[in-house]
Amino acid sequence: MKFKIKIILLFVFIINGIHSTTAQTVKLLAEGPKASLRGLSVVNDRIIWVSGSNGTVGRSLDSGNTWKWMTVKGFEKNDFRDIEAFDETTAVIMGIGDPAYILRTADGGETWKVVFEKKTKGMFLDAMEFWNEMSGIVVGDPINNQIYIARSFDGGMNWKEIPATNYPVADSGEALFASSGTNIKKINQQEAVFVTGGLKSRLFIRDKKIDLPIVQGKETTGANSIAIKDGKIMVIVGGDFNNKDVIEKNCIITTDAGKSFKAPITAPHGYRSCVEYIDKKNWISCGLNGVDISKDDGANWWWISKESFHVCCKAKKGRSVFLAGAGGRIGKLITE
Repeated sequence: MKFKIKIILLFVFIINGIHSTTAQTVKLLAEGPKASLRGLSVVNDRIIWVSGSNGTVGRSLDSGNTWKWMTVKGFEKNDFRDIEAFDETTAVIMGIGDPAYILRTADGGETWKVVFEKKTKGMFLDAMEFWNEMSGIVVGDPINNQIYIARSFDGGMNWKEIPATNYPVADSGEALFASSGTNIKKINQQEAVFVTGGLKSRLFIRDKKIDLPIVQGKETTGANSIAIKDGKIMVIVGGDFNNKDVIEKNCIITTDAGKSFKAPITAPHGYRSCVEYIDKKNWISCGLNGVDISKDDGANWWWISKESFHVCCKAKKGRSVFLAGAGGRIGKLITE
């Protein structure tokens, strides 16, 4: 009996030791203007851009230690819920609507040029995604049951709507959430996939519309974000943003590009507006009641912070992971 107890204790010690040596926390870096930040683009370990409500844009060139905050002139009441940055001087920001705008800067935010404007009633942009520094896509809520899509092939300087006959058709009450700019993601060098929520929640991949086993049925429920590893492993998160602590059906995983889905063994600890793939088997997800980490491709999630964040993002060229949220809050993932 003593021998068995020693073996068990040794096993627990080893497991705890492994976990403790790779413990992760979120360090609060700054609180900028009292804006809700939902746009986040991390160019590398030094250059970070954020965007949000009240025409707010922020930029750091020193890994988040100091920030330059700016309000886009003429757009003080606009909510820029997504941003794509290419370097320390060039970025594209997305204003959700009525009307919807996309603006671009090439001088570090000193000036902004309107590169897209859409005044159609009900127009509401949700997220952007870029395959590279030239090719991008923006997706918006359905108008007349057609999900809006426009493309850019010159780094966001010009945008062109896809033919109306090619717009994906949404079901009644189905829409997209502009919660973190991450409900659309590239799956390879030519294609992107996106997820919907509301009364119906689906994965749109190529010409397929795949029903998701995630909470849905109300305007506040459904998928909010998708992250992709190796083109096949996808983690999708969401929930009900009116019930931030509910974990039921808030996360699903596919390892075969949507052919089948499974729920985590241990789910993220509430509604989650964003999920991001980090490296190896490591993922991060955040929401109104905190931040979770998975170290096994989404099977189990550890609650590492109870600070509220809307969006998380890994550096395109680097290892750093940053977060942004309400009240100008910005955080960084720290491995201890």
